[in-house]
Amino acid sequence: MKLQKTIRDPVKLAGKGLFGGQDAAVTFHPAPEETGAVFVRTDIADAVRIAAIAPNIAERSRRTSIKKGEVSIETVEHCLAALHALEIDNVLVEVEGPELPAPDCSSAQYVTVLKQAGIVEQTNPRKEFVIRKPICVNAGDATIYALPSTESDLSITYDLDYSEHPGIGRQIYSYQLAPDSFETGMAAARSFLLEVEAKQFQARGIGTHIGPQEILVIDSEGPVKNTYRWPNECVRHKIVDLIGDLTLVGRPVLGRIVAYKSGHALNQQLVRQLYEAAQRQDRLERFGTDAVLDIQRIQKVLPHRYPFLLVDKIIEVEGDTRLKGVKNVTFNEQFFQGHFPSTPIMPGVLIVEAMAQVSGLLFAQRLEHTGKLAMLLSMDNVKLRKPVVPGDQLILTAETVRLRHRTAHCRCQALVGDIVAAEAEIKFMLVDDEQVYAGG
Repeated sequence: MKLQKTIRDPVKLAGKGLFGGQDAAVTFHPAPEETGAVFVRTDIADAVRIAAIAPNIAERSRRTSIKKGEVSIETVEHCLAALHALEIDNVLVEVEGPELPAPDCSSAQYVTVLKQAGIVEQTNPRKEFVIRKPICVNAGDATIYALPSTESDLSITYDLDYSEHPGIGRQIYSYQLAPDSFETGMAAARSFLLEVEAKQFQARGIGTHIGPQEILVIDSEGPVKNTYRWPNECVRHKIVDLIGDLTLVGRPVLGRIVAYKSGHALNQQLVRQLYEAAQRQDRLERFGTDAVLDIQRIQKVLPHRYPFLLVDKIIEVEGDTRLKGVKNVTFNEQFFQGHFPSTPIMPGVLIVEAMAQVSGLLFAQRLEHTGKLAMLLSMDNVKLRKPVVPGDQLILTAETVRLRHRTAHCRCQALVGDIVAAEAEIKFMLVDDEQVYAGG
């Protein structure tokens, strides 16, 4: 059993941000058990703490950033990769500036300063997430798999396919994560981009403070005014980025990752799924169920009762923006007695009702709407795509389109496995319980 770790002494690193070029400084502080990696923006009036976990990922191009409200911290992946590789579980990271420093455009300096700080064991055991079921995400021809492994560590195989660009070519590399090998063989791998991309970025005012001596700019012959540190430095850096992104699962991931052409956006899709799986694992271990809201808690929010309560549990919640629930469809459902006795099919209107109930639970997540009911106002773009029959499990999702004080609008889907059974856009009027029961 491994114990959690933190650093012994505070340590500081300064430099310019990779994308914005602004001066920035980061100070690492020891943190108690169960803290995780928490970043703090200290250059603004009210310091904002942002935990390095998947729900706080900000949508950005070609980098990984985290945010809370309107405050973000840009380009955290090189720092996170060093924390992950050195097995530092708990640390407070104070950041002066909107973006982390990017000395050398690699993770090497982060490894150096963190080792200077000293790494110490703590009392509590590490929380790890072991991949037990395969997960796959893809976009276009890019794919990334998370697979179970017989080894008790993290291994990554990355296939970087730049066959049409002779300066890079195709590079395939497998790496087994360990602190020593990361420091000597991975951390110094630098960010890279094609020469045409570099010109486009600088024309847009991005990265104007750096030249090909500081970052790998690659033309058809290879690095411009620079040399590779390894012949396959590009694929090594892709693995470093992936290690950094996996830190956002919030705990070490044990298993095998296989990636083809994956970048930060696809890495983050996988990270979100791994984070959700880790949260489900926690709930199963603590409560014996993977439900975020079980049926007892659902009944405290929704007024529906048998035979019209059509949500069995809620398994994912992302604030008041997205929610996922489950409806198990059995032959004992009352409506199958008449719809239809010889060919039992769940009525489409009840599938829509189940989606509406999940939406009501979603809008109840916001404190100001606690005690309010979501009364159906309208339904648009309703499509019933697949019959739902006894034995199916409906996965019901609701995503907020617009949420105001008195009205709400969401986009819903009902899936059986990976197949969409129904979808709709639903609008609600949010009213007080007392109004409904008084006939208001």
